[in-house]
Amino acid sequence: MSNCVSDESPIKPADLRGILKYVPMFRDHIFVLALDGSIIEHENFSNTITDIAVLRSLNIKVVLVHGIGKQLRDAAAQRGIVPGDVYGEGPTDAAMLTLAREITGVVSQTIIEALSHSGLKTAVTNAVRATEIGVIHGVDQQFTGKVDKIDVAVLKNFLEQGIVPLITPILCNREGQSLRVNSDLLASEMAVALGASKLIYLTPFPGLVIDGVVTVNIPLRELAEFFSEKREHIIAERLRSKATYAIRALESGTARAHILDGRTTGGLLTEIFDKVGLGTMIHANDYEKIRPARKKDAQAIHNITKQGVRNETLVQRTRAHIEQHIEDYFVYEVDESVIGCACLRRYPGKRSDMELGSVFVQSHYHGRGVGKKLVEYAVLMATKAGAHRLFALTTQSHAFFRDICHFEDGVLGDLPVPRREEAHSSGRNAKVLFKRLKQRRNSTEKLS
Repeated sequence: MSNCVSDESPIKPADLRGILKYVPMFRDHIFVLALDGSIIEHENFSNTITDIAVLRSLNIKVVLVHGIGKQLRDAAAQRGIVPGDVYGEGPTDAAMLTLAREITGVVSQTIIEALSHSGLKTAVTNAVRATEIGVIHGVDQQFTGKVDKIDVAVLKNFLEQGIVPLITPILCNREGQSLRVNSDLLASEMAVALGASKLIYLTPFPGLVIDGVVTVNIPLRELAEFFSEKREHIIAERLRSKATYAIRALESGTARAHILDGRTTGGLLTEIFDKVGLGTMIHANDYEKIRPARKKDAQAIHNITKQGVRNETLVQRTRAHIEQHIEDYFVYEVDESVIGCACLRRYPGKRSDMELGSVFVQSHYHGRGVGKKLVEYAVLMATKAGAHRLFALTTQSHAFFRDICHFEDGVLGDLPVPRREEAHSSGRNAKVLFKRLKQRRNSTEKLS
């Protein structure tokens, strides 16, 4: 994958049609944004602040947590200090704590200035209390801490007043002693305590890199298995902390965690408001699902299939026709947005055969297995309905049905007579494919 960073995002922040669609879904929700230190220093940081201003204008409540890893590493090198761990994941000695306190003040002020320039009110607060980690595997972690208590009432009071709370990686314990806390951990704890609907890590990576490949979205269960099965080494090293604390947040009730590139113009808005997104989304509940279509889906189905009609892969059907036969359709939904569809029809007087049609997926989702899942769902539904064969007629997707979905080649003579005549008279010269369906034994049969 290229290391270059695009100056453009897939959607423009000014595209209000794309953004306003999601406003009712996210209005008054809380998003916790974790900013890596490297993102704060990047030339795109002012654009990220603009994205945050857009979120606030849409009544989305934002909490910021910032890191200092890059700044701490650079400062330590300039002063000849052996940095040890700069991310708050290992021991912090007195010298590093002193430097971290200094750097935190500078970074926090940079963020305050940027927020002020965009007309946003902010407050650095001590509403989060820390406690010492102590000794781990025989090693004293010294001034490295973890979250002890979060004053949720104070933070929510800030949010209700339109103030963006800014949480730093230097926290105090009960006695007022400063401790260094990992910002990934801190953001995760904040998301859980505040009941945030999104935990968003802005990083210098294109997303969650697993085995060298950026993952677009991944279920919590699947990500957690990498750690439970001791396979976390396939996750890029600097992203393991974010993956770990994203898992912790989602297991405690946060619905979504995102890991995305904070160096891309409009990247934050793209990840939130575009159906495809920019980075990686980790989801705890059903993000993708196939369900029977409802009448209100008729327009979305019509819009999706228009492209198929234009390139002659689908037969044209009006919105009214789709609505009239809506019980035949099922849709593939991504985060409450329909991105694919198909329909399943019986042949009149031929209960043993059914036909799969109108299989179409939005272009943004091509190559992600959505079409195959729609076909698998159709096979399951046809089997449950008692059919013995499932037919598909196609002009341009022969290889998909044959090689990916394992249909067999057929001929027009395999179709029931009325459908055979209809296909012949259409002039589309569609290829016929079919799949034999295995029927389950009924309850009265003896199982071997």
